Amino acid sequence: MDLRRLRYFVAVAETRSVGKAAERLRMAQPPLSVQIRKLEAEIGAPLFRRGTRGMDLTEAGQALLARASEALALAVDGAEAARAVAAGKRGRLSVGYMFVLANAMLPRLIPELRRSVPGVDLDFAELSASTREARLLDRSVTVALCMPAINHPEIQVARIGAQPFMLAVPIRSPLARLGAVPMARLQGRPLIALPPPEQDPASSAVAALLRRHQIVMPIASRVETVHSAMSLVLAGEGLAIVPACAQLGAPRGIVFRPLRDAADSIDIAVCWRRDSQSPLISRFIKCAEKAVARM
Repeated sequence: MDLRRLRYFVAVAETRSVGKAAERLRMAQPPLSVQIRKLEAEIGAPLFRRGTRGMDLTEAGQALLARASEALALAVDGAEAARAVAAGKRGRLSVGYMFVLANAMLPRLIPELRRSVPGVDLDFAELSASTREARLLDRSVTVALCMPAINHPEIQVARIGAQPFMLAVPIRSPLARLGAVPMARLQGRPLIALPPPEQDPASSAVAALLRRHQIVMPIASRVETVHSAMSLVLAGEGLAIVPACAQLGAPRGIVFRPLRDAADSIDIAVCWRRDSQSPLISRFIKCAEKAVARM
């Protein structure tokens, strides 16, 4: 049963006349009559009988009319929904974010998204260095806010900003009394490190910073997230070189100091599957850029 025949049937039922229905539908009367007869043959029962006021519905016709009207309305709604999703006005966007960016970005990003795509359902998922790539590849998140960018052939990257590095130290450390910490003061001190990049551990921005200044910091622990690193710094297990935005939400007892003569930074990136066709991604990137600009 196709929607065209249902539309013809509803027109005849509402006008109680094949002739008037044909005028409404802008078609000739004979082919309309043929389509009604084919619909009756398909159902196996007459849908109309001639009465004194025109075409009356049979009981079978009355049963079909309510459902046919609903089916036609759903078809129209479905088409409108499809157009809205294709235009990025409706749909669902699953946003992954790394914890280090949560406090700095989400309070700015989410209101921007609500204004930009009010008809879109949003959900959010925290990612770690070991889960972010997999969550994008298995499509459980649509886009991911990452620091640093993901290096994978199936993942597209848009760099939207950067954060300078700072040194996280316990407040009782002598280094906490300095306005800026000379790189030479890091020599030999234990480092609480985050996971290395997926492809090339030697390309880590922190590793490159230390290598350029010829500083060796033995790795005391390697952790998944910045908040885990903060806990170990607070416990006196070592120091951490982290993005400046890690200061937001850091526990009491930790202070952050800039590194003297080191202007290194780490990229903030939006990442998504290269084969994704979602029109929401470009809108998300614009909102994320605005959020980063206000950090």
